[in-house]
Amino acid sequence: MRANDRVRWICLFGWMFLTAVSASSMAFVSPKHQENRFHTFSTSKCQQQQQLQYPSFSSSLSSSSSNEEEITRLTSIANNLNQALSKCTPDYIKTAKVQVGVSTQSSRRLGLFTTENVNKNQVVLAIPYSDGPDQLILTPDLATKVVYKDLLPDGYDGWTGDAGLLSMLLLNEFARAASDDDNELGISLPKRNLDAQELITKWVQSLPTPNEMKKHHPLLWEEEDQEVAQSSSTKKIYRTLDDVEDDVSWLEERVWSADRSKFPEQITLNDGVGGETTMELFTTKGFKYALALVNSRSYYVDGALRLIPILDFANHQDLSTDEVCGGTMGTFGTTKGVVIRSSSVKSYNPKEEFFISYGPKSAADYLLEHGFVPPKCVNTCVSELTFDVDTASGKDRFADDKLDILEFETYDSAPMDPTQTFDVVSEVGVQDGEPDLAMMQFLRLVKLGGKDAFLLESIFRKEVWEFMSEPVSERNEGSVVDTVVDACTKALKEMDELEESSQEEENEEAEEDTPKSLCAKVRNAERKALTRTLEYMQREKEALDLKEYYQERRLKNLGLDSDWNEDDEHSDVGWGQTRAPGGADYDW
Repeated sequence: MRANDRVRWICLFGWMFLTAVSASSMAFVSPKHQENRFHTFSTSKCQQQQQLQYPSFSSSLSSSSSNEEEITRLTSIANNLNQALSKCTPDYIKTAKVQVGVSTQSSRRLGLFTTENVNKNQVVLAIPYSDGPDQLILTPDLATKVVYKDLLPDGYDGWTGDAGLLSMLLLNEFARAASDDDNELGISLPKRNLDAQELITKWVQSLPTPNEMKKHHPLLWEEEDQEVAQSSSTKKIYRTLDDVEDDVSWLEERVWSADRSKFPEQITLNDGVGGETTMELFTTKGFKYALALVNSRSYYVDGALRLIPILDFANHQDLSTDEVCGGTMGTFGTTKGVVIRSSSVKSYNPKEEFFISYGPKSAADYLLEHGFVPPKCVNTCVSELTFDVDTASGKDRFADDKLDILEFETYDSAPMDPTQTFDVVSEVGVQDGEPDLAMMQFLRLVKLGGKDAFLLESIFRKEVWEFMSEPVSERNEGSVVDTVVDACTKALKEMDELEESSQEEENEEAEEDTPKSLCAKVRNAERKALTRTLEYMQREKEALDLKEYYQERRLKNLGLDSDWNEDDEHSDVGWGQTRAPGGADYDW
C-alpha cells in the first residue's frame, strides 16, 4: 500500500471515529436541549445534506412526556421528508436553503429552517413549474386536464372554485399514499419519477391529520363555534360550507360513487414513522378536511392558485417578510417557477426558522383560510359589504338595463356580476372609513331611477358607467349613502347582539387561541371598520347639498353654466359670458 493511501485510510478512520462519538453524544441529549444540533443520516450521495434537529414547540411544553413524544414523532416525520427533499435537489427543486422542522412557535406544528447563512433579499427555495415526470406543484389545470380529465365535464366549475379542484387533487394524493401492492387506490396520475413521487408521498404523510386540523381550522370546528364565526363577520362561513355541500353532492353522484375502489370513503394512512391515521376521504367530511388544508397552505402565484409541497410549511410573520412570488431559476435563469426569498431588511443564521408573509388579508380572511388572526389585522381593520342589482323582487323596472350595462359596458376584460362585495377599511392616517370608489360607482348604478333614468337610454349606453364614477343627483347620492348606512348598521347590530350574549365567556378565554376568542378578534376588527365607515357616510349625508352633480357638470362642459346677460346694443338677445358671437379676433 502506498504511503499516500495509508494516510487517506488513517484520515477516513479518524473521521468515522469522530462521527460515531458525535452521534453517540447526541443520543443522550433530550429534545429540549437539541435546538442547535444537527442530525445526520447515512452517507449516501443523495443524503449528505445535513439534517437539522429542530427546536421543540416551547420550553414550557417540552417538560410533558406526551409533548416530548409528539415532538419526537414530528421530528422523525420532518427528517423523512427532508431525506426525500435532498434527493430532489437540485434536479426537481432548483434551490433549497431550507428544510422542514418542528416550529419554534407554540401554536404551530412544522416550519421551515435555514440550513446555511441567508443574506437579505436572497432566494431560499425555488421550485420550477413543470408538467412532466418531475411535477411537484398541484394546480387546477392538473385536476381538469390530467387527473380527472375523463371524469369531469369540459369547463367544470364547482362552487368551491379552484380551491375545490386542488382539494380533489389532494384527496387523490392521500389515496395514492395509502395504496399498497394488493390495493391500488386513487388515480395514478400524474406520472412522476420515483424521487418526485417519494417526495409527494412523504409530504402527504407529514400533513396535519383531521384531528389536528379540527382544533385549528373553522371549516372543521364544532357547529356551535361555526355559528359564532357566522355572526362575527360579514364574510360568512356558511356560504363556504354550503358550497362544499353542493360540490360534494355533485361529485358523489357523478364521480365517486361510480368506483369506490378508486375513491374510497375511508383510508388508513401510515405517517412513515410507525403511526397510522384512519380518516374519511371521498366524503363530505373528507372534502372539508382537504379544503381546509388547501385554504391554509396554497398561494396565488402567476395567475393561478397553487399548492406547493415543502414551501407550504413556511409560517407567517407580519414584519420583515416577503410574500411567495413567481420568478426564474436554473443555470441560465430561464426556467419559470415559484420562489420565496428573505426580505430586504432581514438576514438569517443557520438553523433559524424562516418566515414569509401570507399577504394583505382581513382578519376574517386569515381566520377562515389559515385558522389564526395575526396582530397586524388589529391595526388595519377590514370588513366586507355585499350589494346587488334587485332582480328578484321586481321593484326595479330598470334592472335589465343595469344588468346589460354591467355585462357589456363596464370593463372589457372582466364584466361585472350583478352581485358585488367590497371592502370597507379603517386604517389610521390612510383610509379611515372612506368608502371604496368602486363601491360608490356600483351603487349609483344600482340606485339609478326616477328622473335620472334617462341616463339608461341607449344614446348614453357607452358612457353611463363612466358617469357613475361621480355623483349623479342629490336624490341618487342620498339613496346610495342610505344603502351603505343600512348595511353597516345591520352588520353592527348582529355583532353587538352576539357580543352581549357571549361577553362573559370571551373574558374567560381572552388569552387563548380558542375559536370564540379568535372570533372575538375578528369581530372587534370588523366592528371598527364598519363604525368608521358608518360615521363617514353620516357626514356625507349632511353634505349632500354641497356636491356637484351630473346636471351641473354637463352644463359646465357645454359652456352653458354662465348667467344670462343682456346685450347692450341688442337688448332682445342675450348671450352667455363665454359665447358672444363675432367676438373672435380672426384675420380673414
